[in-house]
Amino acid sequence: MTAVEKIEEQLASLSIAKRSTLLEEPAYLLDIDVSKPAQSESSRFVAVSCSNKSIRVYNRETLSFLREYNSHPGILNGVRFANTCDSIVFSACSDGTVKCWDIRLATQKAVQVFYGYPSNVFISFDISCSDIILCAGTEKVEKDTFLVFWDARGVANCASTSKEPLGVYSESHNDDITKICFHPIEPSLVVSGSTDGLVNVFDINKDNEDDALLSTYNSESSVSFIGWAGKDYKQVYCVTHDEGFCWWDIAQVDTEDPITLLHVVDVREAVRPENDSLHYLVGGLYHEKADKLFLIGGTSRGHIHLMSCSTDGLSPVGALCGGHSAPVRSFCWNLPDESLLTGGEDAQLLLWKPGAAERALAKKASMKIASSVQKRVRVHKSALKSRKR
Repeated sequence: MTAVEKIEEQLASLSIAKRSTLLEEPAYLLDIDVSKPAQSESSRFVAVSCSNKSIRVYNRETLSFLREYNSHPGILNGVRFANTCDSIVFSACSDGTVKCWDIRLATQKAVQVFYGYPSNVFISFDISCSDIILCAGTEKVEKDTFLVFWDARGVANCASTSKEPLGVYSESHNDDITKICFHPIEPSLVVSGSTDGLVNVFDINKDNEDDALLSTYNSESSVSFIGWAGKDYKQVYCVTHDEGFCWWDIAQVDTEDPITLLHVVDVREAVRPENDSLHYLVGGLYHEKADKLFLIGGTSRGHIHLMSCSTDGLSPVGALCGGHSAPVRSFCWNLPDESLLTGGEDAQLLLWKPGAAERALAKKASMKIASSVQKRVRVHKSALKSRKR
């Protein structure tokens, strides 16, 4: 059995190990991150961005609820732990700020607030692997859309309570910037995706935006998820709001070799799970040990489908059933223990581990929440303006 086959078998054997207790105010679970542990330790915390405009923190092993942060009336978008301090958690806010909390403290108050410019509405963000630079993406306001940058140093020791931007990029996208993802090991590299269909790779060490823009890729649709893949993470990929998938090799930009590794216009048509269907994509995960990219999708009934990616196409790996009872909206892969966290419209947070056995099944017949708590998600089916560089 090859390493890839072993990993695929392991993914297909994921079973429910833990299930969070439903809280009094159920909400869609829209984004998940786990704290980054020090060496020889395991992750201690899980943070979840919810449709009720809050961030919830759970114990990583037991999924017991620890605390909740909110920023009413602003809407919180996304959640990330700092890479060098496992108690610091960030979220972007529609009020034009990125807020940072220290979960060691009893206070609801953010320990640091990164302020944007007056018209900014942040809908995406990420922090560099070195925790030095924070970047957030805005909705389009009139004709403007921005990537805003801050110096994030000093957060762990609360050196200051507020910070102004270092500067912005304003010329590379012409619509809402839906996703931002820093490179896992190169702190100056960041990729952004937008409803304009473009996926841009920047080197922020450069002096200006034109020089910083290393490459632009056109997904020909509205970008819903982006990530890095491949050995040394020299590939980028994206998922689109109409369930498409694009995968590019940025190492080939200056060569004669093809840049596009795979482009699937509609994954729902390309992948046919056995005795089931595929209704949507959630995102992708790159498995370092196997040097393999996988996609995660699902059904309206809460079934999760795993697919492996190759230049020849996509192929089903396995299905995770019996966990969620409504669409899955978020996930987080944890490489050290090969576990998967998933969150859905049924308000459930699940921890899946290879060969695990849940002690007491507590699945409700149907826990899908009324649409009044749905996140503002626009599916763009009309022709998208885009440009190629």
